[in-house]
Parts: sequence; structure tokens; C-alpha cells
Amino acid sequence: MQLKKFLIFAALCILGLSAASTVAAQDLESVLSRMDAASAKFHTTSADVEFTTEQTHPIPDTDVLKGTEYFRRDGSTFQMGVHIETDDGQPSPKIVVCCANGLIRMYEKLTNHLYNLDALSQYQNWFLLGFGAGGKELEAKWDIKYDGPETVDGVKTEKLELVPKDPKVLDKVHKVILWMDADRAVSLKQYFDEGGGQSRTCHYTNIKVNQSLPRDAFTLPTNKDTTVTNK
Repeated sequence: MQLKKFLIFAALCILGLSAASTVAAQDLESVLSRMDAASAKFHTTSADVEFTTEQTHPIPDTDVLKGTEYFRRDGSTFQMGVHIETDDGQPSPKIVVCCANGLIRMYEKLTNHLYNLDALSQYQNWFLLGFGAGGKELEAKWDIKYDGPETVDGVKTEKLELVPKDPKVLDKVHKVILWMDADRAVSLKQYFDEGGGQSRTCHYTNIKVNQSLPRDAFTLPTNKDTTVTNK
């Protein structure tokens, strides 16, 4: 599994509207306002997560990771912890944390190895997509199109299509689609189109908002025998 592939997911880890109709613009404004209100009350979330990476070129391939994600947010600072259990159905325990200082760290349990990933800290803002982000925060970094309501896992969501305003981000991801529960400021599903036949989908279930998180949500079980790689 490519390290970059997983981190972009864990996200992992949210319009300048074109000439849309007045009704569509009003609908979008309403959704973003609801997200603003919900984000003001957002503190933590936990969810079961499934990351699916698909490649159609040059060789078709699909990779599925499953685990649990934890998220804590305080204003503009946040912590994220992703505890992966399986990779394509096989045990592959690892933990990825994004710390408040922006450092990304990944610990592989089977090899007792720690990766410090400074080079990938540029992706930390992607982790804010769909977890406590307000409407104004999204508008600052993304051009947003409202695609209307859509039900996901029995929950009414608002489907938002985002295109990065930052050319550097646009070079890595062409489009993001979020299925937002606007009243909780969380996304049930995220789709990343990276172009060139590459896409990634995050599907969140069993979502719990503003509840206590495990003590080890953002910690890594390293010890004196842990080996370290800095990237």
C-alpha cells in the first residue's frame, strides 16, 4: 500500500458559484449557514471508516482499508487519529495521527516502526473536510456547487461538489464530492477525483459526535525498540 495513498484518504483529513440559478444559490447558502451553526458546537467525532482506492490506468486496481477514525477540533486546531485494522481483508494494523502542530506520524504495529512524515504535512488541511468545517471555511478554499439532497445510509445529506482554489491543491485533486450532514457538520461520504484514472472514496458509518473519545485515540504505542524513519 502506498503511504501517500492512505494519508490523502485519512483523511484524511470542504463555491465560487458560476451562473447558477437564484434558487440554487439560496439553497447552497442555506446549507453553508447550517454548517456554520453546527461547526460552532462541534468538538469531537468518531466513526467506522472504509477507504477505497481505485485505479483504472495503467493497470486496474482496487484497495480497501477498514478501521476507525477519531477527530477532535478546537477552533482552527485539530487532532486526527486513524486506526486501520485491515487492508483488503487482511490484518494490517497501523495508526496514523495528525497532531495539532501539523506533524503526521504513522505507526505500523506488526513491524514496530514509526514514520514521521513532515513532507506530507501539506495535506493536513484536507483532513478538515467534512469534520466540523463551517460553510465560510469551505468557501475560503473551495469553489462549491450544490448538487441537492441525497440519502446516504438512511440519512438525508447535502451533496456538495468542491474544486480547489489553490492551484497547488488542484494539481493533486481535481474535484471533491462531500455528502454532508449539515446539521452535525460531518460528512457520511467523501469522493476524491485525482485525475489520471485515480480516485478515492471514504465512507463513514456509526458516526458519534461530541462524545468521549478513547484515551489512545491520538497516541502511538511506541517503545524503546521502535525504529524510526523521517520523511
